[in-house]
Amino acid sequence: MSADLILERRFEPPLSPVDVLERASDSGWCFKMHRVQWEASYLASTGRTMICWFTAPDAEAARLALRRAGAEIARLWRGTVHDAPVAASPNVVVERSFTAPVVLDDIQAIESAAAWCLESHRVRFARTFFSADRKRMLCLYEAPDAESVRLAQREAAMPVDAVWAFRTLGPEMLPADAARS
Repeated sequence: MSADLILERRFEPPLSPVDVLERASDSGWCFKMHRVQWEASYLASTGRTMICWFTAPDAEAARLALRRAGAEIARLWRGTVHDAPVAASPNVVVERSFTAPVVLDDIQAIESAAAWCLESHRVRFARTFFSADRKRMLCLYEAPDAESVRLAQREAAMPVDAVWAFRTLGPEMLPADAARS
C-alpha cells in the first residue's frame, strides 16, 4: 500500500512549467530508487506557488527523494485524496486550514448544501487533498477563473485561506526516456 503525500512550495523567483518539468526529469532516477511516484503538480499562474502530489511506500521515502532532488520539504504532509464522482479538469485551487481537526464529511456537507452556489458560478469540484492531521485541505475545482471560485466559496460560507489559478503538470508531459528513468 502506498501513501499519498502533498508538498506545498513557494518560489522566488517564479518557476515556469519548463522549469518544473526539467526538475522532474532530472530527479527521475532518484524517485525511482526510493519508489516515489510523481502523480501531478499544480503550478500557480504566477509561478510562485506549487502543490505537488506524490505516492510513495511511506513519507520517509518521499522525504529522502525530495531532499536529494533539492526540494524544500518543510510543507510535506501525508493525506488522503478524494475525487469527484464525475471527472473534471481542475484549474483553480482553494487552500483551507483549520485550527482544530475537522471531519471531512462535515466540510463536504457544507459544500454540498451550497451546490447551487457552485453551479451558479460554473464551478465544479474535482479533487480534495485532506491532511492526515485533519487541519489542512486543498480543493481543486474546474471553473472559468479563480474569481468565480472565490465568489462561490464566499457565498457558500466555506473557509478559505487562498484561491489561485494553476496549470497541471504531470509525468505524461516528460520526454519518453525521462518518464522511464
